Amino acid sequence: MKKRFLSAPQYIDNDVVPKHSYPLKLMQHQAQNTHALAQQITQIIAKSTATALMLEEIAELLGVAFQADACCLVTIGSESITEGTTGYWCSEKHLKLVQPQPVSSADHLLIKMPVVQCASDKISIEDIANIQKCLLTGCQNLPAPIQAVLAVHTRFGEENNGVICLIKFHSYEWNESEKQLLKDLESCCAIAFAHAIQSHTITNQQQYLHKTNQHQSLIKQLTILSRSNLELNQMLQLVIGSTAEALQADRGLLILLKYTDPLFINRPKKQIPKAKATVVGEWVNNKNLSRTSQDNTLEQSFWLADCGLCQRIFTESGKPIMINDCTDGQDNYEAAPLFAINEFPATLLMPLENQGRILGFVVLQQTFPRTWQPSELNLIEMLCAQISNAIIQSQTLRQVQNLVDERTEQLKRSLEVQSKLYERTKQYVEQLQQLNELKDEFVSNISDRLRYPLTNMLMSIRNLRLPGIPPERQTRYLDILEEECTKEITLINDLLTLQKLESHQEAPQLETIDLNSTLEAGVQTCLNKLKDPKYNIVVDLPETALELQTEVESFERILQELLNNACKYSEKGSTVHLKATHQVIDQLDQIMIKVVNTGRGISDEEAAYIFDKFRRGKGRWIPGTGLGLALVKSLVQHLNGAIAVESTPIPNSQLSEICFTLTLPQFSDHSPSNSEQ
Repeated sequence: MKKRFLSAPQYIDNDVVPKHSYPLKLMQHQAQNTHALAQQITQIIAKSTATALMLEEIAELLGVAFQADACCLVTIGSESITEGTTGYWCSEKHLKLVQPQPVSSADHLLIKMPVVQCASDKISIEDIANIQKCLLTGCQNLPAPIQAVLAVHTRFGEENNGVICLIKFHSYEWNESEKQLLKDLESCCAIAFAHAIQSHTITNQQQYLHKTNQHQSLIKQLTILSRSNLELNQMLQLVIGSTAEALQADRGLLILLKYTDPLFINRPKKQIPKAKATVVGEWVNNKNLSRTSQDNTLEQSFWLADCGLCQRIFTESGKPIMINDCTDGQDNYEAAPLFAINEFPATLLMPLENQGRILGFVVLQQTFPRTWQPSELNLIEMLCAQISNAIIQSQTLRQVQNLVDERTEQLKRSLEVQSKLYERTKQYVEQLQQLNELKDEFVSNISDRLRYPLTNMLMSIRNLRLPGIPPERQTRYLDILEEECTKEITLINDLLTLQKLESHQEAPQLETIDLNSTLEAGVQTCLNKLKDPKYNIVVDLPETALELQTEVESFERILQELLNNACKYSEKGSTVHLKATHQVIDQLDQIMIKVVNTGRGISDEEAAYIFDKFRRGKGRWIPGTGLGLALVKSLVQHLNGAIAVESTPIPNSQLSEICFTLTLPQFSDHSPSNSEQ
């Protein structure tokens, strides 16, 4: 209970100025004082929602009004006084004097309290005993020795329901006016005590109903678990955790026995079998334990002969073993170390029994002494019966399942083999379909690229055979032959270069080049090959000349392929932009070259295979082999760089901005391992 200590009243010419706005002098105008105090007590009762806070406010009111050093209110209900509700108040000036000293016994309290006066006219020995018990219960931590007490019993419905104690820490003789005033206030306080007792009773009933509902919920939960498909050990782990938590235990263990003699059923009485006990379930309430380390005892085991605590189950005919407090020295026995009896002085050991055979134990332990209620024991016995049945059912089902599994294993394997064969066949068919499509596409592309130059070459040769051809016509046909032959050689060389790059046979031969002049020369070379004024390439280079360490031939081929690709697929009248920049990322000097053109956008599907061999975008009828970008990617990897493509739609247009970004190390410390990445 949280205790409130308020400041003492101030004194002016022996008159009291109370803290709660009741400036009436205590011993003058007795009837007015009684009415005012009674009215304030009634208001406190009406507005209070917490019982303990209500009693503390009334104790403060009475203590200040009577100029007492402390005031204590204790209810007396159907339970004992020690289980009643207490509220007390002590003046602030006395709280600062001496640190509270706990009262150990009633005799010790009486030594500190030589004078006890009662406001009642008639008082019995039982009344005095109740006052002493109330003082012992409610005044445990008062700061100074009690010297004088004025007490009165409150009665509600012809029965005592509480005690009011006004306390002085110095010798004092209570006068008749004070006794009469306290006696007059007894009926108001009796109502407050009745309200407190009723609230306490309702709280206890709610706790009992909550506990009952919790137990019913536990039974329902365990019933569901017993019917579930969980593995036995998993189910037992959940069962012991739910049981220990529902019964508010600090630790729960579920131990199963494995007998060395499987036929040990009809044993003689009090005979200890040879068996090994193993922990299959453990639950620990970490919040209530103060130990620094908690060893996991799951799967730990011990021999039954080494644990006198477990042996008592057999010697006492399967009765539960209850140890309320092992520290009292009454129970002398030897227990297995994993029980940690010194740490858990209260232990309940309940057997798991089925048809006279003990299967194991359910163990519930507390860090403080505990007495188990009969309703709790009945609940645990019922749970143990369910657990025992679940264990037997699990063992039986396991044996049946083993037989079923053994008989169906061959059929299962056969079905698995058929299923795998079907899946493999399906994958093979899909792969063949994809390969067939790629083959058709490859054959179509390569045949066009081979047949078209050969056709031109054949026509030129036939024309050269014609008689009387002028020299200028012969020169034209020879130029065609040379041009088409060069195309065929280039195509074959590209195929061989791709094969060589894919096999990673050679490391790049690096040289340092002037990037600015190389890019400008590459742009001019591209324009000269295109021989068409409609193509326009804008170069954006830094003012400071850049240097690049690379393989010259490979870099120039990459540049030519990117520029040719950009010009080939650009919209008529658009401009191709070439931009080079230098950047440092993660302390690595890099050269970034971007080639940007405006044309038909590249879809995500096309971007996924745009750098693959012989793959071209759908619906693109511009002649080509599909080797250019594949060769670019292989050469870029050969130079330890990276290539990426990005297609950004242009607002209010069907066109997109296509950007190829080439990233190369400015100064490469190249090694074969890097070239293979």
